[in-house]
Amino acid sequence: MALTDAIQRTVESLGHEYVASTTTVEQEIDRSLYRERVTAILSAFFGGLALLLAAIGLYGLMAYNVSRRSREIAIRIAGGAQRAAVQRMVITETLALALIGVTVGVPCGVVSSKLIAGMLYGVSSHDPLTFLAVSLVLMTIAAIAGLVPARRAMRLDPIVALRCE
Repeated sequence: MALTDAIQRTVESLGHEYVASTTTVEQEIDRSLYRERVTAILSAFFGGLALLLAAIGLYGLMAYNVSRRSREIAIRIAGGAQRAAVQRMVITETLALALIGVTVGVPCGVVSSKLIAGMLYGVSSHDPLTFLAVSLVLMTIAAIAGLVPARRAMRLDPIVALRCE
């Protein structure tokens, strides 16, 4: 950096008939990669936003499903079903919905990855590890999104639920 400042001062002292400014190779690389970095940041932001919306949607769907099926769940608990089995049932339904989404989404992702193949660096457009990692992250988020409604179903009091209906 000290050398860069000295060179810059020397070039500026020569007058206007010479080079107007100097930049380092690192600055040129940063400038040339600016568009790709912005694209990557925006893609990561919108991917995270899509993941958040998927989690909120799954949570809302499962919360509505549990409230709609509260009578059925109360009858199961009154009939002797273990509360852990009720929780497992709700989480399994949530994961089944997420699995349907992954089953539809991965082939669509493979097909659409051909459109962005030119923008990828160091990763092929058909990288199975990336598709597996994204699928596992989505399934994990789905399990977390289904956990709150599952706990609500597990703590359901059968007498109160049957009396309200």
